[in-house]
Amino acid sequence: MENQGFDPKEIEKFKAKIKASGKSYVVIESEDNSDDYMNFHFVGDFDGKEVVFDVALYTLKIQHASEIYEMAEHEAAKKFPEYQAIAYEEDENGDIAPLGDLEEEIGLYMAEVMEELEEEDAVKVQEHVDIDENIDFGVGLDVGLNVDKITPEVIEKFIKDFTNDTLELDPTYFSFQMEGDDDEE
Repeated sequence: MENQGFDPKEIEKFKAKIKASGKSYVVIESEDNSDDYMNFHFVGDFDGKEVVFDVALYTLKIQHASEIYEMAEHEAAKKFPEYQAIAYEEDENGDIAPLGDLEEEIGLYMAEVMEELEEEDAVKVQEHVDIDENIDFGVGLDVGLNVDKITPEVIEKFIKDFTNDTLELDPTYFSFQMEGDDDEE
């Protein structure tokens, strides 16, 4: 099947949606969207052709936290052969049901591992734009920026800089501490 993100008719539909939004992009509705992460489309040029870009834009802080969590999951899987990702279930009132003893032990172990990884600055992240031409629709951009929040202004600036080929990424590697660590900083 041909990638419809390069189809001029599809691109015109997106241009109309974008124009109607009053911005230079349209948000892809998702429960994952937050102050730390936004998924959106915009129209631009890729290899001399007009295309719809499918962008996942997130803060370096959330990328850092995600990578630390993945490392902790990996360590938990090594220590607990029966480990499976902890599934939080809600009771009839919408409250999270208590975890079983093993799940609680695994959760505490993962929290310890995450804390150690943070203290050791074991994970460092840097600004980046990864391009994926092999997605089903358009061209994918996976973007991590060192900003406090993903705001409409951050998105607009990214699109402007990316499309004008003036995007300058900071090569510095960053490490973050989880919030709530009042004794640090």
